[in-house]
This record gives sequence, C-alpha cells and structure tokens, in this order.
Amino acid sequence: MGAVAGVEVPETVRSFARAAGADDWLAALPDLVARLERDWRITIGAVYPDATEALVAAATLADGTPAVLKLLMQRGHGRHAAEEITVLRLVNGEGCARLLRHDDESGAMLLERLGPSLYRIGLPIEQRHEILCRVAMRLWRPAPDSGLPTGAEKAARLAAYVESAWDRLDRPCPERTIQVALADAAKRAAAYDPERAVLLHGDVHQWNTLQAGVDWKLVDPDGLLAEPEADLGVLMREDPAELLTGDPWERPHRLAARTGTDPVAIWEWGTIERTSNGLLTLETGPEAAGREFLAVADRLANLAG
Repeated sequence: MGAVAGVEVPETVRSFARAAGADDWLAALPDLVARLERDWRITIGAVYPDATEALVAAATLADGTPAVLKLLMQRGHGRHAAEEITVLRLVNGEGCARLLRHDDESGAMLLERLGPSLYRIGLPIEQRHEILCRVAMRLWRPAPDSGLPTGAEKAARLAAYVESAWDRLDRPCPERTIQVALADAAKRAAAYDPERAVLLHGDVHQWNTLQAGVDWKLVDPDGLLAEPEADLGVLMREDPAELLTGDPWERPHRLAARTGTDPVAIWEWGTIERTSNGLLTLETGPEAAGREFLAVADRLANLAG
C-alpha cells in the first residue's frame, strides 16, 4: 500500500488506477483528502480494502456520526462520479446509501455508514436473489431528465469493449462466445424504449448490498436509464458456476417471476454482462476468476440458437 495523507491506498486500487490511466487521480489524492477533512470537518479512519475503483474509508463527522468517504477514480468519460451522485440524490436514501455531502468538482462523496455486505452474511443463492430483487426494485422509477446513460448506450459500450478486449487479450475464448454476446447486446440496444426505461442501479450484486438495520441498501450505483431487465442481467453474471448445474434458464425465469419482467431479456443482458466481465477480469485480475466467467460464457453460448 501507499500512504495518502495518512491513509493507506490499497494496492488493488493503485493497480486499477495505473491500468486505467488514472495516475493523475492517484497523485492528487493527498491534497484532496486533506482538503475534505478540513472543509467537511471529518476525521478519516480505516480504509476499506475491498474497493477497486475508489478510495473508500471510514469517516466520522464532527458530531460523532459515522460515515464513509468515497473518492471515485476519475477516468474514461469522467462522469462516473457525477452519475453516481445523480442516482443517490434521486433516491434520497431509499434503496441506496444516503448521500450526506458531495463535491461536484472532485466527485467526492460522504455517505451514511452501513453494515456488512450480503456476501459476508453467506446466504443461499435463492435467498440472496430475493433480497437483491427487492432492494433493486426500490430504485426503479421514471427519471427521464436525469441525464444518465441509456440501456442502448450501455449495450453498445459493452459490445465495443468485448470486441476490442477479445483481440487485445489474444482471443482467450471461442469466437462463437463473442458472436453470441454481441448479438444479444445488439438485441437489447434495439429494444431500448424510453417509455419503459426506469432508473437502475446498474451493478446489483451481493458485494454492493449492505445491511441497513433490519433491511438492506445498495452502494456504488453506476446509474442507468433502461429496461429493468438490465439490472437483473447482472445477477446472471454473478455466481457463474451455479449456472452449470441443472437448467440455467431456471434463474432468469425465477428472477422474472419475482419482478414481473421478461426472462429472455434478462438472459440476453446476462450474456453480455458475463462475457464483458470475464474479459475485464482477465485483463485486470484475478485471472482465474476471469477464466471462470469466460468458461461459463462458452458453455452457455452453445445453448443459443
């Protein structure tokens, strides 16, 4: 780890920043942390080690209220923090961690502190999915003027990444796997309907779901205006090995029945999520996890017509 104003930046965050070309963001962290401690009158505590794309640390307000400071990596189109802040402001603590303060210039966020993640609780997959569906649905609402990316834009972005990463990584999975993922991405992009699009979290999984008293809340929203099935496609990406036992179509049908959505759309979003995430994880690590995602993507691609 490297120290930033007395705060240790996890090596995973440093590695991701270097890979993403965010060295300037890393270099600016010491001054930013010091300024926020002064301006927001907070005391920074321990860093959360599981983050990859942000410096996330415990914080305490001047009145003793526990909170969390999140400094999201500035990279790519540079709007990741702005989009997350938009989601948090729209939901105002319903289904997501409450936003206490934010800084538009740096994208810094001060959030309510929640409990352990759903991952750490270790519930069976069906029970996890019940919780994840319930908490995701709390966010789903019209937000037509929010300026967030659309489902069509997300599908196109993931498809472009899949094509470029497959070549860049020396084609680590069969071409058919890529063709199926690109075909499903094209279907979901074409299916985008502004009348049906709602506010989505964009990355609903058990690591992003934390205890909030007797209930649960999501953290780290990507922010998206899309059909609800796009959120549920992430649940088709996670727990990949589970999809190889029994009927893999059982999962999208179960998720669809719980949420009143379309199992085929869930499956198609899952295909592009799983393939793109496999390539990304292969590229950024851990490599073994990336290969597992792609192995499942290969097997399920053979179920396509």
